[in-house]
Amino acid sequence: MTGKILIVDDEEAGIATLNAILEGQGYQIETARNGESALEKAAQVLPDVILLDVMMPGMDGFEVCRRIRATHGLAEIPILILTALDDYASRLTGIQAGADDFLTKPLDRQELRARLKTLTRLNRYRALVEQREQLRHMTARVLQAQESERQRISRELHDDLGQSLTAHLLNLQNLCSDLPLSEDALRVRLKDLLKETAETLEKMRNMAQDLRPPILDTVGLRVALENYCVDFSARSHIPLAFESGAEIPIASDVGTVTLYRFLQEALTNVARHAQASKIWVDLLAEGNELSLTVQDNGVGFNIAANTSGIGLLGLRERLTLVGGSLFINSTPDRGTIITAYVPLKPNE
Repeated sequence: MTGKILIVDDEEAGIATLNAILEGQGYQIETARNGESALEKAAQVLPDVILLDVMMPGMDGFEVCRRIRATHGLAEIPILILTALDDYASRLTGIQAGADDFLTKPLDRQELRARLKTLTRLNRYRALVEQREQLRHMTARVLQAQESERQRISRELHDDLGQSLTAHLLNLQNLCSDLPLSEDALRVRLKDLLKETAETLEKMRNMAQDLRPPILDTVGLRVALENYCVDFSARSHIPLAFESGAEIPIASDVGTVTLYRFLQEALTNVARHAQASKIWVDLLAEGNELSLTVQDNGVGFNIAANTSGIGLLGLRERLTLVGGSLFINSTPDRGTIITAYVPLKPNE
């Protein structure tokens, strides 16, 4: 099946002719005998192309075309007007009414088939583009909801569970201080409990930090990225230089979090695989995008052979879902440059 065609013609002979021309082409044919019926059938079957006769009683083809173009859900359907009128004024009226193409009767069989193939192909491509855009917006909303939930869980871990563990730790410390000095064995056990509680509290704080870094909401993206770079360099013992433009515009919340996650993943990859002795991180505003670049002087890798194995595929997918993109340049023994681009927050 190559598509659905709606034939609108008040004459039986006209419909029969078109059916004969399209026979064996794989189209699903629907018909309507007047303008009102055409509007109802178009809304019902959502054809890929409408073949529309002009000379009809009551509502002519030009008026049908105008109404379709003014109807939500039908306005993008390609319309091919078929008419015996071959004057300039009629063609201009058809174009002004919103017709995509114009064929004069008597019809050329091969030309009609060729134009239908083109229109059905363009209509399906347009539909795919619209669906992809809708999917991208829907995914962005899902990511936003996910980050909101991460923020809520992070806040509850930090505020509720964190406060409870802190109070528990203080109570243990007070109990340890109140014990008689002779209770050495019990004191040792309590010290072990104190150590375990402190470790649990630290793990909880790290979990809350990973779920949703509070620094993103308090001081913004640039400072959050710089602080993460400082912490990473201290943990990994790899010298890291962070640079940023003088003014960094505000991106969407999803875009901001995506860049932060990108930095985490990119630096983790460097620490695990690059064997680098130096890292450079640059945050810039370029046109309508923010770019974040991570460069190292490590061993590099073969991009074609390794992108799926070091998390780059996931990075690319996440950036694509928020309307961004990923650029990678790596050469064995000469280091790697990886840049993430995300769109800036649009004006309200």
